Amino acid sequence: MKKIKLEILGLSSSQSQAGSFALVLGETEGNRRLPIIIGMFEAQAIAIEIEKITPNRPMTHDLFKSFANNFHFTVEEIIISDLKEGVFFAKIVCSDGLKKIEIDARPSDAIAIGLRFDSPIFTYENILAEAGIVLTDEAEEEKAETEKAPAQRARRESPRKDDLKNYSVERLNELLKEAIDKEDYERAAKIRDELSKRN
Repeated sequence: MKKIKLEILGLSSSQSQAGSFALVLGETEGNRRLPIIIGMFEAQAIAIEIEKITPNRPMTHDLFKSFANNFHFTVEEIIISDLKEGVFFAKIVCSDGLKKIEIDARPSDAIAIGLRFDSPIFTYENILAEAGIVLTDEAEEEKAETEKAPAQRARRESPRKDDLKNYSVERLNELLKEAIDKEDYERAAKIRDELSKRN
């Protein structure tokens, strides 16, 4: 089965599930997004590695890397391998140079570990077809924007940037709920940021 390479596009708190975060993965050569809801600890482990923050004491995922280094094996890739009843499954593909081993893991743990090894993240077409979000409208809109004359683009962008500032807090909360229901996490993050400015 052909693997599709993914990259981490964003990590934001989930408004629909308290204490959870939305990890948004995207195709490196496409416009589909794969949002995965993860726990707070795993989100912290991912964020720390993305930001290259070194904690005072090693976290669990750092411990895994130390263990791997001392026993001379490496993580070659992370695969979001399955989706059953809305639950994602992953595999950590490890190698000692002679043999490969696949270890079952939660996607959040697998990605947190994979980041520490600079390992690529993959999934399969059937998973993206079932759970992926296609951003065709946004991509077409961006393409149209770049084809317009700069003056036209500037006129159009100005109201859009101030768009959220014109809404009441109540309306922003409604828009935030709609964005989350549609799993449009990028829009949700912008609305959340506007609400934060007002508090």
